[in-house]
Amino acid sequence: MESQKIRVSRKFSFEMAHALYNYQGPCKNIHGHTYCFCVTLRGFPNHTQGCSDDGMVIDFGNIKRIVREKIIDKFDHALVLNHNAPLSSSKEIKDECEKLIVLPFQPTCENLLSYFVSLLRQEFKNGPELISARLDETTNAYAEWYLSDNQD
Repeated sequence: MESQKIRVSRKFSFEMAHALYNYQGPCKNIHGHTYCFCVTLRGFPNHTQGCSDDGMVIDFGNIKRIVREKIIDKFDHALVLNHNAPLSSSKEIKDECEKLIVLPFQPTCENLLSYFVSLLRQEFKNGPELISARLDETTNAYAEWYLSDNQD
């Protein structure tokens, strides 16, 4: 069979709360979203007969394992705050919140997506290429990342 590059994608969802520090709008308040995160990889299917991943660019289970370890398990049901926000160092918040993530940047959809991509590019650097990612913050608002937009 002729080998052709194929794109494979995997979707994930998780619940997360955040607040935008110094923002002049309702998102300055702690609030939550059901995020949908989708990654797309590109590569050639393995055509080694007898191999367990014969015919696959990558096993969907491997994508699931990597994304869960690097992103979903950490951010699901977490409160994410900018390190400059006074709440990020609040003893009460730290005592009451089992999963508080304090980041050195504003936890916007765009910044979170960029951060997630940086984590995943390290994981996929020797296998299929991460070519796009999308983070839906709501059903009608999302940010997208494309490798083609970020190459020299």
